[in-house]
Amino acid sequence: MAKVPDLFEDLKNCYSENEEYSSEIDQLALNQKSFYDASYDTLHEDCMGKLTSLSTKETSKTSQFTFKESVVVVAGNGKVLKKRRLSFNKVLTDDDLEAVANDPEEEIIQPRLAAHSSQSNMKYSFQRVVKQYCILNDTLHQSIIRDTSGPYLMAAALHDLDQAVKFDMGAYTSNDESKFPVTLRISKTRLFLSAQNEDEPVLLKEMPETPKVIRDETNLLFFWESHGTKNYFKSVTHPMLFIATKQERPVHMARGQPSITDFEIIGKQP
Repeated sequence: MAKVPDLFEDLKNCYSENEEYSSEIDQLALNQKSFYDASYDTLHEDCMGKLTSLSTKETSKTSQFTFKESVVVVAGNGKVLKKRRLSFNKVLTDDDLEAVANDPEEEIIQPRLAAHSSQSNMKYSFQRVVKQYCILNDTLHQSIIRDTSGPYLMAAALHDLDQAVKFDMGAYTSNDESKFPVTLRISKTRLFLSAQNEDEPVLLKEMPETPKVIRDETNLLFFWESHGTKNYFKSVTHPMLFIATKQERPVHMARGQPSITDFEIIGKQP
């Protein structure tokens, strides 16, 4: 953490342009109502990333600096990172402020984690195969085929659909009943589609068998969304990304246009 700045100079800049500060720190006197009257107004830009004291009403106009509520550490974006409760009449010194900044036992206010973190703690259990030997066609009537250059897939216009990759779709349980997680496995193989980062090709990952429970390998799972004849496969690991096609590009992960993210499913249920 950066060096703790001079407390009283910071308070002067942050909360009052009308308060007069003596040259001697221990002789501080407030001639007007101090910032203790504040009701948590927006912090001045110069306060960001510094130790700042907050209070709901005035508690002192003497040379002793006393606080009612708490001392906090404020990040550069205005978020409170650390907080310490103080007694009503505790005299606060520079050493106290430095202790707040450096004490590992302080109450740390953690930011709310992204949705991905909560997904990683979930367990998905296999239910059943909901589709077998199905073909995925995009809106340009291109079918998914194997890419001979590596463990990738491509989209191509086919006259003979027997050349298209056939998929088995396995359904898994979800804590959210509005979502339907599935795996996409190439039929009669152990190769499963595995989502990657945005604009990166979807990989084919070999598994010894269909996973009965998925906790960490969420790259193998996609939320299947169906709207009429349009079907979307959203990554569980990367909830903003969908399986997508694009001319002369491998099947990849994308947010939407110019890539194609909706597919028609041609196949049968088991």
